[in-house]
Formats: sequence, C-alpha cells, structure tokens
Amino acid sequence: MVDIKYIGHSAFEFTTKEKSIIVDPLVSINEKYDYKNSNITDIFVTHAHSDHIGQAVEIAKEKDATITAVPEIAKRLGEQEAKTRAVGFGSWINYDWGRVIFLPAHHTSSFDDGSYGGVAASILFDIEGLRIFHAGDTCLHSEFKTYKELYRPNIALLPIGGNYTMDVEHAVVAADWLGAKTVIPMHYNTFPEIQADLTKFLQLMQVNNTQCCILNPEEIK
Repeated sequence: MVDIKYIGHSAFEFTTKEKSIIVDPLVSINEKYDYKNSNITDIFVTHAHSDHIGQAVEIAKEKDATITAVPEIAKRLGEQEAKTRAVGFGSWINYDWGRVIFLPAHHTSSFDDGSYGGVAASILFDIEGLRIFHAGDTCLHSEFKTYKELYRPNIALLPIGGNYTMDVEHAVVAADWLGAKTVIPMHYNTFPEIQADLTKFLQLMQVNNTQCCILNPEEIK
C-alpha cells in the first residue's frame, strides 16, 4: 500500500513499505513536516524553479538519497555534491520500489540566476501497481489524452492555482482527459498569484464523477 502525503505547494511524499520518495521538495513550506523522520531514498524534481527544487540538495546529502531530474538540473545539483541521476523523457526508469517515466510539461524552467534549467517535466510513478501522475507545473495540453491511453493513471496530482499553471477550470478538463479516478489538487494558495476556489473545483469535479481528494498540509502527520 502506498501512503501519499501532501507537504504543500507541489511537494509530496510517497511511502511504500519502509521507503519514502519525495517530489518537488519545498519542505520548508510546512513546519509540521519533518523529512528526518522518513527513510527517503529518492528525490524527484520536475523543473528548475526554486519553489520546486526546494531543499532537494539538503535532503539528498543528509539522507544519502538520489535526486532524479533532467540533465540540466542533475548537473547543477550534482555540483553541490548531491547524488543525482540524469534522465530524459519517454522511457521507464526502474527503481527497487517501482518505476517512473518523465513526460513533457508545458512550462518554463530556469534557475534563480536565470540560466537554463532544461525542459519542464511531469512524472508518472508506478509504485506497487498504483500509478500516480504528478503533473508538475503545466498548462492544459492534449498529450493528457495520450497519457490516458498509454498509462492509465489511477491518481492525478494537478496544479489548480492558475497564473503560472492550469487554473481550476482547465484542471477539471485535464482530469477528464487523463481518466484518473482520483484527483488531488496542488500548487495553489501558496502566494497571492495562485489563489484558487476549492469549492468551485469540487463542484466542477462532481460533474465529471471524478473523486476529488483535498489533502490539507496543515493536517499532515
């Protein structure tokens, strides 16, 4: 069984058996979450913006975990003495707890100094037969229909905050195109530009008969 924790913004922890995986680890956003209590073996970063790299290097060093990301990010974080694994798009990458595939997201990607951070990614996780699609930062795009056909995700983690990503209305369409039975919203209400109407999101999701699961980072255990 896979346990999913929403740390906040776009940061998640997936725990399977005795191992934990974190994605876009801006863990500093939630004082109730302490990564030191988890056996983190792998870290995934969708793109180079600082609110998604977060504390990846710090956690990787302390936990002796590996950061998996596109080559530009892997190289930059590797220069900070973190263990990294550079990957591209379109093939399954195997781990002892399952596998992942990096897929394109439609978004910019740069480091704080303005240098190029590679192509932004979405990541599909296949853990114990459960397929979790972390969309990263993206707009709505027609490839979601292909992802449904090829990968059939069970759970979709979708940005709904707008301004930089999909908004509520477009995330509802994305959920339909992906065909996931459960949708967890992310990347909203962190700062003023990405405020989202959760009530509206829930109402629109009900029209599609898709289960919407709101995870509150303040209730994390």
